[in-house]
Amino acid sequence: MATKTILLIDDHSLFRSGLRTLILNSLADIDIIESASLEEAMRLANTTLDLLLLDIKLQGLNGLDGAALLKRKWPGCPIIVISADDSSDTIRLAQERGAHHFISKGNSAEEILRAIKLALDQGKRAKEFTQNESGLSPTNSKPLLTPRQYEVLDLLCKGLSNKMIGRQLDLSENTVRCHVQVLLATFNASNRAEAAFTARRMGLVA
Repeated sequence: MATKTILLIDDHSLFRSGLRTLILNSLADIDIIESASLEEAMRLANTTLDLLLLDIKLQGLNGLDGAALLKRKWPGCPIIVISADDSSDTIRLAQERGAHHFISKGNSAEEILRAIKLALDQGKRAKEFTQNESGLSPTNSKPLLTPRQYEVLDLLCKGLSNKMIGRQLDLSENTVRCHVQVLLATFNASNRAEAAFTARRMGLVA
């Protein structure tokens, strides 16, 4: 199996070290390049990347403002934003700037790994993915969602409130609210009922 290359951009060396160890110990055939800033990342050679892990609050140019630069340098490379700020506004902004996924630094190691593996497993499809305003791929009508987002979507479609979804999945109500906001943005829906309708039409839920 060919080695896949991940670029990790985060200005906290301890977090980079921990995430690097987690990924290398859990996933096979992975090479990780580390960068402490966007400016440093932009000076890297044009290495072929399979995934870009991007923190938001960086020294100098922040992750959201610099996402467009990264997309121009590595077109087609999926970007996962990893941040301690998991407010709905931040998640929405990350998606608007072209992020394929959002991971909270408060998530469990298992959840972080699942999102990373999902993005890597997209392979060629992920490289051909072009984000439009609705967050859907023009060549594939189904959106790229994490396993957790699919779980939230399923319960949302069953009519459960954020509080009930949180109880079912052992998540805080605020975390569920963030997931719901991402789903609404992904389906370009103005409310939960519209998102549920779109998801059913796409065959994502029964």
